[in-house]
Amino acid sequence: MNIIAAVDANWAIGYRNELLVKIPNDQKWFQKVTTGKVVVMGRRTMESFPNGMPLKNRTNIVLTGDRKLKVKDAQLVYSVDELFECLRKYDTKDIYVIGGESVYNELLPYCDTAYITKINYEYQADRYFPKLDEMPEWHIAEESDEQTYFDLEYTFVKYVRG
Repeated sequence: MNIIAAVDANWAIGYRNELLVKIPNDQKWFQKVTTGKVVVMGRRTMESFPNGMPLKNRTNIVLTGDRKLKVKDAQLVYSVDELFECLRKYDTKDIYVIGGESVYNELLPYCDTAYITKINYEYQADRYFPKLDEMPEWHIAEESDEQTYFDLEYTFVKYVRG
């Protein structure tokens, strides 16, 4: 299973249920990587999308404790056990955990590849991704050349477990 996120220099991912920054090349890359795949997210992540609707051209699975929630074009699961039961019908290489913070923390132990856009800037934030650089089981397998978006510098980094 894969996990994908854009993080700042402190591994922050969001503030007030919004991304810290929207970098067009990162958004295009995210779309390219996840289109046609399975994306797993929490309710607040889904609500942060345009119109609070699931992502197009993907199988959207929302892990939530809200049993009253109804979402068109998404599967809802209410526990990690129920999530894994649902995911059994998919190839693990086609599953991407896309946030937010609690879902990342809960599902990282089950992931073997992490696609991280590392932004060389520190934002005000209230949500964070686990710091893979401080976890001995994770190492960098690939890293892009430095990219720029106006005055922001960022890299695409692929981490693997093991």
